[in-house]
Amino acid sequence: MSSQEEILSDGRFSCVARDPRFWEMPEKERKVKIDKRFRAMFHDKKFKLRYTVDKRGRPVNYTSTENLRKFYALSESDSDLSESDSKELTVKKKKKKKAKGKGEAGS
Repeated sequence: MSSQEEILSDGRFSCVARDPRFWEMPEKERKVKIDKRFRAMFHDKKFKLRYTVDKRGRPVNYTSTENLRKFYALSESDSDLSESDSKELTVKKKKKKKAKGKGEAGS
C-alpha cells in the first residue's frame, strides 16, 4: 500500500487535503447541544434501556444512556446554571432544616 504522502502528492487526490468536506469534525461540534429542559434524559429511568445483544446478534453489555452521553451534550450556559441551581438547592435545604429545628424547640 502507498503511504499517505504519496496519495496526497498524486494530482488526482491533491484536492482532498484542502477540501473541508473531507476534514474530520471537531470534537466540540460532534455532539448536539441540548438545553436544561432535556437534561433529565441522562438520569431518568424512562430513557434507560439495557442492551444484551447488538444489531448483529453479538453479546454486549451497555445501556442507552451511554449512547446519549456520546451524542448529546448539555449547553455550557445550562450546565453552569445546573451547577448553581444544585448549590442553591442545598443551601435552601439547610435553611429549612435549621428553621424546622428552631420551630420545634420553641413549641
